[in-house]
Amino acid sequence: MSEPAILVAHLHKRYGDVVAVDDVTLTVEPGEVVAIVGANGAGKTSTVEMVAGLRTPDRGRVAVLGLDPRRDRAALRQVLGVQLQEPYLHHSLTVAELVDLYRSFYRAPRPAAELLDVVELGEQRGTRFERLSGGQQQRLSIALALVGRPKVVILDELTTGLDPRARRRVWAAIDALREETVLLVSHAMDEVERLCDRVAVLDHGRIVALGPPAELIAKAGASSLEETFMALTGTEPEEA
Repeated sequence: MSEPAILVAHLHKRYGDVVAVDDVTLTVEPGEVVAIVGANGAGKTSTVEMVAGLRTPDRGRVAVLGLDPRRDRAALRQVLGVQLQEPYLHHSLTVAELVDLYRSFYRAPRPAAELLDVVELGEQRGTRFERLSGGQQQRLSIALALVGRPKVVILDELTTGLDPRARRRVWAAIDALREETVLLVSHAMDEVERLCDRVAVLDHGRIVALGPPAELIAKAGASSLEETFMALTGTEPEEA
């Protein structure tokens, strides 16, 4: 049996009196696209940040391709790509300059032309970051997350605030991934239903449901993943 791409076992994280993550256990197999969904404060961001090595769990274990995110940081950077909800990039650099800068961080980066083709930004290669639309900035952040040929990619609210056409183009970029394992954080249930093999629903720091979207919908007797989410958590998904 192959090793999971992501292993999260009995994860706990507390901030003062608030328990943000409470005994979360989750495995993601190689090549899977798995979403973590939940209301604000459900523990999504804390869980993903511990997977990425940005926070240290109070208890529990995390492994990404067998690597400890905190102990094996240098090795992890070569196999993990992370796209943040709001990209903070040098506004005066062009698309091509940013891609070349990120490519310099890796031993065998993807070709720049291939990256820009995946996210459909070839025509904007000479455009400064500050002049890109919101959708173009998000697609560029995906390209930068893929520069180092990562085997695992974390995508955080990748289409928040985008218009329908821009969302569809971002979805197409994710569909173009063939070998990567993807951990997606999203409020958009249509996005999750469209892109993901499985969904983990978090509520008050705990996983309350886990499975393929269609299976969760059927078990809840609902007509959509959004209805299922509401039935499981008692809240509506926040608007993107």
